[in-house]
Parts: sequence; C-alpha cells; structure tokens
Amino acid sequence: MSVQQNRYPYEGLLYKYTNAMKGWQYRWFILNPETGELHYFLSESEKNQKPRCSIYLAGAVIAPSDEDSNTFIVNSATGDMFKLRATDARARQEWVDKLRAVTEMYTRAIASSHPPLRPREHSASLRPSSSSSSSGNPVVKLEVLDAFANCREQLNKAEKQSLSLAQSIEMSSLNLDPDLLVLKATAYATVYTLNQCLNILYQ
Repeated sequence: MSVQQNRYPYEGLLYKYTNAMKGWQYRWFILNPETGELHYFLSESEKNQKPRCSIYLAGAVIAPSDEDSNTFIVNSATGDMFKLRATDARARQEWVDKLRAVTEMYTRAIASSHPPLRPREHSASLRPSSSSSSSGNPVVKLEVLDAFANCREQLNKAEKQSLSLAQSIEMSSLNLDPDLLVLKATAYATVYTLNQCLNILYQ
C-alpha cells in the first residue's frame, strides 16, 4: 500500500465477536491512518459520534485466523484484542493488508522518532569553557554525552529486535498463541518505556 493510500480512512461492516453469550455482532469499523487507530461503532449511523472502542495500532499484531477464511485477529500492544470476521476472504485480505500497513507505519515511526546520538558528535559549545562556567550554565561532559549515545545505540538494536519479533510472530503458525502475544506486547512496551525514560534523562 502506498503512502498516499495510507492517508485516507478505510471503513465498513465487520462481525465482532463479543463473548460466548452474545457471539458475533455486526459493527461499523473505521481505520484512521491519520491517528493510527481502529475504531468501531454500533452502526454506520453512529460513526460521527464517539467510538464505542478504539485500538491504537502501533506495535499491534494483525493475524488471519485458522478458523476459516473470513476471520482475523487484531492484538494491540496494550493487550486489547478484536476478533473480527469479514464478509468473505477477499474482504478479510483487504482489511488485513490495510491494518498491517498502518501498523507498520506507526511502529516504524516510533522506532525512528528518537534517532541515536552519534558518538563524539559534540560541538565546541558543549565543551567546558570559562564562559559557560562563569555564566552558571551546566557543563556537559563528553563522557556523559557518549554514555547517552551508547544507551541510544543499544535501544535502537532492541527496537529492531522487537520489530523482528513482531514480524516473526505475525508470520508464524502460532501467531495466536497467548504467550507469544504477551511476549510481543511486553517487548514493545519495554522498549518504548525505556526510550521515554532516556529522553527524560537527556533533557
């Protein structure tokens, strides 16, 4: 799917599995590439109101089900899950392709939003000087900057491994295994949290 196609919402009717008592029920779904979210409403007439529920797709796993050719699962990185069924196999493939495209776009965006500091790439203004000391500004040592750069480099490696793990789970025949889904969600959440912590420390 092209970047241009990713910009526009995709919507339609899908069956959503509620629980053993209520079973499958038709709901109106809207995939919003601008926010990276999948929303659902009780009916199309409610789509201009607040959605009944939403899933943020960054780090999610979109997996076709082995049950039949119409069912697929959306597992978010936070542990929320939608079990959905399209009208036919072709419709399922369209939804899966579009959901995966948006998921990949936002997952990569998070991974690349904090580029690593390159070691020793420090301007002269960051070096200790008489002017910075006398003005009361904190002196940034090269050792500290290098430590941050090394931490960022290790986190970048972890992000790549997390993405690789997500892709492996999605392509695996065990893509609906609860333990694997928890592992994938935990890996994503851990890397994301560590990135935020490092950003706070750096600031």
